[in-house]
Amino acid sequence: MAEITMLEAIREALFEEMERDPTVVALGEDIGVYGGAFKVTEGLLARFGTERVMDTPISETAIVGAACGMSYLGLRPVAEMQFIDFIACCFNQVTNFAAKSHYRWGAPAPLVLRGPSGGGVHGGPFHSANPEMYFVHTPGLKVVYPSTPGDAKGLLKSAIRDNNPVLFFEHKFLYRRIKEDVPAGDFTVPIGKAALRREGSDLTIVSYAAAAHTALEAAQALAKEGIQAEVLDLRTLLPLDRDAILASVKKTGKLLVVHEDTRTGGIAGEISALVCEGAFEDLDGPVARVTAPDTPVPYAPPLEEAFLPSAEKVAAAARELAEY
Repeated sequence: MAEITMLEAIREALFEEMERDPTVVALGEDIGVYGGAFKVTEGLLARFGTERVMDTPISETAIVGAACGMSYLGLRPVAEMQFIDFIACCFNQVTNFAAKSHYRWGAPAPLVLRGPSGGGVHGGPFHSANPEMYFVHTPGLKVVYPSTPGDAKGLLKSAIRDNNPVLFFEHKFLYRRIKEDVPAGDFTVPIGKAALRREGSDLTIVSYAAAAHTALEAAQALAKEGIQAEVLDLRTLLPLDRDAILASVKKTGKLLVVHEDTRTGGIAGEISALVCEGAFEDLDGPVARVTAPDTPVPYAPPLEEAFLPSAEKVAAAARELAEY
């Protein structure tokens, strides 16, 4: 066991999977000589050489197109978006080609598209997005969004070994801020399974990525007031761990969904529908949500702070829900 950051855990996963399987290759803008915009891929080029660690032109369309072709030829490419916002440039390749390939003509596309996402670092509207729901709506993809170093390492390993195209979101605010002991040996975390971060009896808070830590902070504050919140970290958005969500809500009778994604079309709506369909009679109050508003992510620090869900906002919504 070693205490490492999320960034280091992702790097370890890449090193270990490339050592384990010679078909795993990496490509992206500045991932080689420079070591990646956030230094996630630092050292890969020196260890594996230019045939397996490829610096690309500034063209997300070309990156994903090349990754698709590689996947058909027996490779397992891991493509980096320098910022996940720019995955919009290759939306057609991801949703109309990679996602549908296995369904249309039986050709799996074992590729991973990974990249930094989320706000809290004053990156402005073009470098702070959470575009995960565009892809959660796309059959044929898997969408992963971890909140801890251990999960980031184990889930990335699972993603690389999966025969489906996997989008792997890495919240940049967590890269160097979260540390934990992570096993040094080979291990995987299953895609599609949520993690119970805190047990409680009064309400369920469902979240993921950086917002999962916000939810835990709020839960700790609520505990001092006698409100015991259960915190469920989704880890994977597609497939969604429906059983874990329903089991927790049936236990507590109340649901609060928290995410940094914008409100309209966010996964809170899907989870609300799921609970209304599968646990309506167990609810003791309305389904509540704390999300970002329907605006681009602001650049100015005070505006970004107001934009993002906070522990105070989550705790206030939980108190109101607990009164029912």
